[in-house]
Amino acid sequence: MFILSPVTCTVTGWSRDFIRHKSRDYTYFCYRMLSFRMELPCLCLLLLNCLQSLSAGNDFYTSIGQMTDLLYTEKDLVTSLKDYIRAEETKLEKIKVWAEKMESMSAAATLDPEGYLGNPVNAFKLMKRLNTEWAMLESLVLSDTTDGFVSNLTIQRQYFPTDEDQTGAAKALLRLQDTYRLTANTMATGDLPGAKHKTFMTVEDCYELGKIAYSDVDYYHTELWMSQALKQLEQGEESNIDKVTVLDYLSYSIYQQGEIDRALDYTKQLLKLDSEHQRANGNLKYFEFQLEKQRKADEAEVKEPGKKETTEKKEKSKKVSNHQIPERKKYEMLCRGEGIKMTPRRQSRLFCRYYDNNHNPKYVLAPVKQQDEWDRPYIVRYLDILSEAEIEKVKQLAKPRLRRATISNPITGVLETAPYRISKSAWLTGYEDPMIDVINQRIEDLTGLEMDTAEELQVANYGVGGQYEPHFDFGRKDEPDAFKELGTGNRIATWLFYMSDVASGGATVFPDVGAAVWPKKGSAVFWYNLFPSGEGDYRTRHAACPVLVGNKWVSNKWIHERGQEWRRPCSLNETD
Repeated sequence: MFILSPVTCTVTGWSRDFIRHKSRDYTYFCYRMLSFRMELPCLCLLLLNCLQSLSAGNDFYTSIGQMTDLLYTEKDLVTSLKDYIRAEETKLEKIKVWAEKMESMSAAATLDPEGYLGNPVNAFKLMKRLNTEWAMLESLVLSDTTDGFVSNLTIQRQYFPTDEDQTGAAKALLRLQDTYRLTANTMATGDLPGAKHKTFMTVEDCYELGKIAYSDVDYYHTELWMSQALKQLEQGEESNIDKVTVLDYLSYSIYQQGEIDRALDYTKQLLKLDSEHQRANGNLKYFEFQLEKQRKADEAEVKEPGKKETTEKKEKSKKVSNHQIPERKKYEMLCRGEGIKMTPRRQSRLFCRYYDNNHNPKYVLAPVKQQDEWDRPYIVRYLDILSEAEIEKVKQLAKPRLRRATISNPITGVLETAPYRISKSAWLTGYEDPMIDVINQRIEDLTGLEMDTAEELQVANYGVGGQYEPHFDFGRKDEPDAFKELGTGNRIATWLFYMSDVASGGATVFPDVGAAVWPKKGSAVFWYNLFPSGEGDYRTRHAACPVLVGNKWVSNKWIHERGQEWRRPCSLNETD
């Protein structure tokens, strides 16, 4: 009934030809390329880079920190493009306008890359520009290859985001919309809490989000973003997307949600603009037939009111019995600053203090600032525990090593990526820099726990809408081999450094108990995952909320059981 338009191909004509005839002789390719007046050395380089770009899978959208490099890449491309325009300004006036727009945008963004990309709309638009729009521009100027711009662009494209990145960034916007209950209009106008760089979404941007939702059979978000695209068109925004196309998606997505009368209204609007639209004419008859069928069914129910009342009572009792709030809902409520609140009496038992860990020599004269975040489980925060210089050094060491964060499959034990963990991480040891040993020793001095059996320092940077849904840090009884290869026992405790402030979102929440800990640069939080008896504390199930605006850097230390026998003696009581 509804057919999507073909996906725009982002591969250039010559590279498509290369893929199509990849089994043929290399001489054919050289001949094919020379027909475009390319020089052979440049050709070989371009072929190599094309292959690399096709095989690359960098998951740019999963780390804001690494995405900042894309802004500089884009700025370099704009500079190269301006050189090309100066050579053929008259012929390429259209490209010149594009370049000036890109130049101003890149210049502003690179003054504060992380702040700019902290706005998820900017991050999505960056993915969209580099994955789709620059490719279209490349095709436009490919006819003249004597200038360095095309070569530069083609070479740089091996580092560009992929379709997966653009789709990932788009889905992140939809996730943020749901978690923080944002309207499509709020996001489209850039009116996000804490955003420093306000950016408006075009009709094309809204349409793109709607299409991605449609591809995922997510008709709810399809409706939201196609409605926003239609609204902006009706407000007079100029666009290559016409109302007929938007109304086609809109009516069908509404129909799929069961609102046939509204779907019929939008179909009639479409036919006013294009009375010959074949699919809309077919849908019109079908919707009218379904509405008539529904009307007759309603009339039949009126004649048998007892049956209808019984059905309503069943539905009502079903709603009452389902009084427990699902974990997902509690998680999202806590991310918004809602949910379970601690009673005033419990709150009064939380304190802040100067702490020296039983007169540790390093902290007797300069104790650290410690404050209670939660009582059960006991979660404590250390303030000003990392200096600015240490934070920058850790980030500097981690950036080249950042890779897509993985989780351990509970069935196979194999590490794999997961859509519910959107971040990149790196592992650092004292071999990378003596500062890592200093940081590890600081954790040992303040917790009193042995670090020799702990895991390496893990540094994580969250991407667009970056999150980590509810999980346990420790291995449960149904995972007896969770850390068997380490030979250091279960994860007894978690130490988590916050290495950046986050303008909006990004809290660490504990859905089962209602605790929410918000990022504060230079601070660290600590909690025990296991009771002294060695049993797991299931109250420590926690999650990293999606980052709405900002750039979230954290580092954590997972501390294991072995070596703690005399430092934290076990208990005979299971819940002690």
